[in-house]
Amino acid sequence: MSGQFGQIVFIIWRESVEALLVIGILHAWLSRQADPATATIGRRYLWSGVLAGFGLALSLAAVLLFFAETLPENAQDYFMTAMVLIAAALILQMVFWLRRHGPSLKTEIEAGLDHAAAQARHWGLFVLAMLAVAREGSETVVFLYGILAAGAHSLAPTLTAILIGFAAAIFTYWLLQLGSKLLSWRLFFRATEIMLLLLAGSLIMNGVDHLYGLGIVPSLGGTVWDSSLLLDDTTAFGGLVSALTGYRSQPDVVSIVVFAAYWALVLWRLSRAEGAVRKTKAA
Repeated sequence: MSGQFGQIVFIIWRESVEALLVIGILHAWLSRQADPATATIGRRYLWSGVLAGFGLALSLAAVLLFFAETLPENAQDYFMTAMVLIAAALILQMVFWLRRHGPSLKTEIEAGLDHAAAQARHWGLFVLAMLAVAREGSETVVFLYGILAAGAHSLAPTLTAILIGFAAAIFTYWLLQLGSKLLSWRLFFRATEIMLLLLAGSLIMNGVDHLYGLGIVPSLGGTVWDSSLLLDDTTAFGGLVSALTGYRSQPDVVSIVVFAAYWALVLWRLSRAEGAVRKTKAA
């Protein structure tokens, strides 16, 4: 559970900071409006959008739990395996999207707000806030379900991890708003990008383990090496490293092939995203 605890804390922390970033941009834009009445009305739409986004995310969580509970027992293993792999795919999609759009995110949001203000449409503010919170919230729901589906879990540690993640997110956002040179937005996104890629790799490895257990992935060979003397993934610390990175102290051929293929694909996609960003700046 210690590995899952760390995964949950990280996901809640990372997704909450990103949602707070968008809400902070919207709130700062409202604070710069010359008309106090416009700003007051805008804040009502902003926080209404935040609440609506939370509602959509909670609705998704309820649908997922209901669907999982109604499945036959033999189908639940397949569903949970699918959720583990979907969570990994969503993490990768988020990383690649932010690599391309992250540098211009603030400008794009404010341009949309200026257009909405010119048209006197406060609903634009509501929709932006709702979509920001719903997107991060729904991703968090899928990520958490995928993480919890990867192994055993209990309610109390899970709730504790969620609360710690939220608290860490608020503290991190406060530090980032101070504009500290030690913790800039650029550094934050780069550091968490690496951690997200490691976590996605871990989820994929767990998904492959599930597929192997279901007999979908064949065995290509036994243990290739044993690095338990250096770092045993059955210990508390080794289990945490394994949960956050996909490390295996006794990997088989399938694990090595999947791990290598995953990082080859990631590096290729990141290089393409960097090339697209450079072309955009050059244009």
